[in-house]
Amino acid sequence: MGRARFWFAAVVLGLACAFVPVAQSQPAQPAQPAQIKKAAPKLEPVADTKLLMEGLADPNARALGKLFAAKPKDAEAWAFARGQSLLLAELGNLLLMRPPRTKEGQEPWLAHAADLRERAGALARASAAKEYLPARAALAGVANACNRCHQSFRVGVRVDPFPEDR
Repeated sequence: MGRARFWFAAVVLGLACAFVPVAQSQPAQPAQPAQIKKAAPKLEPVADTKLLMEGLADPNARALGKLFAAKPKDAEAWAFARGQSLLLAELGNLLLMRPPRTKEGQEPWLAHAADLRERAGALARASAAKEYLPARAALAGVANACNRCHQSFRVGVRVDPFPEDR
């Protein structure tokens, strides 16, 4: 079951990478003055925020909630938890590229996205250290970060990190 979740996460990440242009092998050309000062590639969102939530945030948070319902028994499960946590942290980075267009919404959006990244990073560190109780607490912190953002932007979705506990 753990391998299936790992492969699902790998496929999702692979699909995300499929949209990034790949450099083609070409013989090196001597640098021309016009080529020396090329602009850096611009970060551009590809998927809309709702798709990121449905495709990355929700499945990874749910899987982590199920995984941490009890202490993971093997290194593979802990490694999988770390990977899913890192995907949530990277989601925070992706959200930083998608602030609202309104001036008043930008500052809270950026703060919430950075908070998600920080809390998911803490979850990844707890998972890497195989620390069960800190990992559960960190997952609750991730869910709280999501819920604060949803509340700020009036999104009618509540994230419950451990729905089976109730």
